Amino acid sequence: MKLALTLLAALGIAVSSAALHVHYSTETAPCSINEKWDCGVVNHSPYADVKGVPVALIGLIGYLLLGVLIWTGPRELLLAGAAAGVGFSLELTAIEATVLGVYCLYCVISLGLITIMAALSLGYAIQGRRRAG
Repeated sequence: MKLALTLLAALGIAVSSAALHVHYSTETAPCSINEKWDCGVVNHSPYADVKGVPVALIGLIGYLLLGVLIWTGPRELLLAGAAAGVGFSLELTAIEATVLGVYCLYCVISLGLITIMAALSLGYAIQGRRRAG
């Protein structure tokens, strides 16, 4: 389970890094597919920062922290972090859907990764409780 979670965290770091690159780039985004799928539009929107910090950087740091928690932290804390990540990603996806009308492919991939991580973290936490109990 730890290896699967670690792989997902590494993929999350890669996707967040790609989104962060788009955030700072002035070139056409590589994921600019059509008028409904354009990472550049999303990553250059007013919603791409939280108090001056790029959302992609928040995601990158979040995945790094989850990677550390997989190997060092309590399973419940890993679950809480992954659940928070799902909530944050869902909020951002809702903004893409209802406000921007454009989706970021990297963001949607990240939502999928963090959702799978949360589900696995739940199983991992339950497994830990059963072993302890």
